[in-house]
Amino acid sequence: MIKPTPNPPEHEDTSPYESLDSKKLHEAAERALNHHFAPPPSEKPKQRKGNLFTVSPDIDTEALLANASEDLLSISAIAANLADDVEGTPRSVALAISRMSDGVRLLVERALDHIDSSNPAVHRGKV
Repeated sequence: MIKPTPNPPEHEDTSPYESLDSKKLHEAAERALNHHFAPPPSEKPKQRKGNLFTVSPDIDTEALLANASEDLLSISAIAANLADDVEGTPRSVALAISRMSDGVRLLVERALDHIDSSNPAVHRGKV
């Protein structure tokens, strides 16, 4: 049986990529990916506009740690109360949050102890 078209076609441009080497193809692909996914070199990373909460830059470390300790205590209490109202996996998650916040609170309290021991004004009653 004779076909009306040759198999494979007899002209040279069966594929537009046969004449290009793989290095050029790789470079072109990298340029395309960089163009679409990499930020332009002159563009700075976007900063969030408007903060919901900000911390005053003039607050000392001791005050920051004391507030963090109180917040961790609150988180632990909320999670422990939640654990009383649920069962199963949600109870385990709530208890884990409570225990983790207790552990972090201990770390913050230890940091406060270090600040107190390194600050001679605290020992003289001036603070």
